[in-house]
This record gives sequence, C-alpha cells and structure tokens, in this order.
Amino acid sequence: MAGIEYLSPEGLRVDGRRPHELRKIQCQLGVFQQADGSAFLEQGNTKILATVYGPHDVSRRSQALHDRVYINCEYSMATFSTSERKRRPKGDRLSIEISQALRQTFEAAVLTELFPQSKIDIYVQVLQSDGGNRSACINAATMALIDAGIPMRDYVCASSASFIEDTPMLDLNYLEQTSGGPDLTVATLPKSGKIVLMQMDSRLHTDSLSKVLDIATQGCKRVHTILDTVVKKNLETSFAV
Repeated sequence: MAGIEYLSPEGLRVDGRRPHELRKIQCQLGVFQQADGSAFLEQGNTKILATVYGPHDVSRRSQALHDRVYINCEYSMATFSTSERKRRPKGDRLSIEISQALRQTFEAAVLTELFPQSKIDIYVQVLQSDGGNRSACINAATMALIDAGIPMRDYVCASSASFIEDTPMLDLNYLEQTSGGPDLTVATLPKSGKIVLMQMDSRLHTDSLSKVLDIATQGCKRVHTILDTVVKKNLETSFAV
C-alpha cells in the first residue's frame, strides 16, 4: 500500500493549501453570557470554546499572591471532539501538560501586577479536534481575555509548524500532525516579536529548525492580523448599538 502523499507535485497539501498557508480562522466574542469573557474560535475544522472568569477573590489561601494575580488554566477535550470517544475529557497527562503551558504563556502576557491577591480562571475546551489544538486554544483564550477586558501587554498569537517531506509546513491539520514529523507550537507577542511559548514533540535537525521556526513566527503574525480584525469589528458593532 502506497504511503500518504502530504505534498503533491504541484506543491499542494492534502487540504489544498500551500505549505505556508494558514487554515481559515473564524472567531466570535461573547458567546457565553455567564462568563466574564468568552470566545468561540474555528481554525480549519478545529473548534475551541474559551471562557474567562475574573479577576475575583481566590478560593484557597495558597493561591493568593501578594504581588500579582494567580492565573488558573484548564484544558479539556469534549468526549465527542474526535472519532474516538475519550473516557477522561480532562485530567489526563496531556491535558495537564497543555494546561500548564497555557498558564505559563498567559502569565507572560497578562499585566498580573494590577490584580494582587486575586485570581483569573481560563477554561478552554476542544469541541472538535483536527490538529493544532494547542495553538488554537491559545488564540481562543487570547480572545476570551480581550472580551473580559483583562489588561495584557499584547495579543498572544500561536501557530503550529512541521517539517514534512523536506518542506516546512504551517498550521498542521490532524493528518499532518500524525505524520511522524516534528510538531512545533510557537506563541508570540506580535508587537515585540517575543516568543512566550515554544514546544516541540519530537527531534528536528538544527539545520531545519530555523526554517520551521521562521514559518511558525510568520504564521503568528498572520493570526494577529486576523484576530485584531475580529476585535475591531466587534468594537464597531458594540459602539453602533
């Protein structure tokens, strides 16, 4: 049986994109009225719901930080998000790992010193998974924080990238993510270009790393343009009402 062709002779991927192209991104703010901020983001066929609560008083004394806010992040996948039913939608090793990565990422972006001895809860749930979950969750959480009015240094924009068939590819779908190649997730603060998260699941030769990192950071800039447009349109609609 012939292997999967991830890149056609014409330079097209399995979903018709060029190697440097993002999947289509759509986002809505304020989709969950019970939360202080919320966002629903679609990145290709990956769909994420993010909600934010706070800043509010801490429920446990151990979480009270005298000089900054405590950021709590929880990542989970809906049982129906993949073709295989998950027994534990949250609390497994991967969910804990991604939750910690989200927390570290947003601690670098939120102006934590403005809310000492308080707490911000960020919940992200994957409603449909088709690759790039980490980056899509970061983008969705950023929009939910903006919807909640939480002061931040900048947007946090993320993208995934890989090196498949000797070609750097941006914004992986599920098929590409499971190809066996490296899976790099990068999150940046676009204005400064500062990288606040960089994770890779497998090894990659240093000669290829710069190419993959470059296409990922370029992807983050394009994500920023899309998300910023959504926020501006949302503001225009709010003021019009």
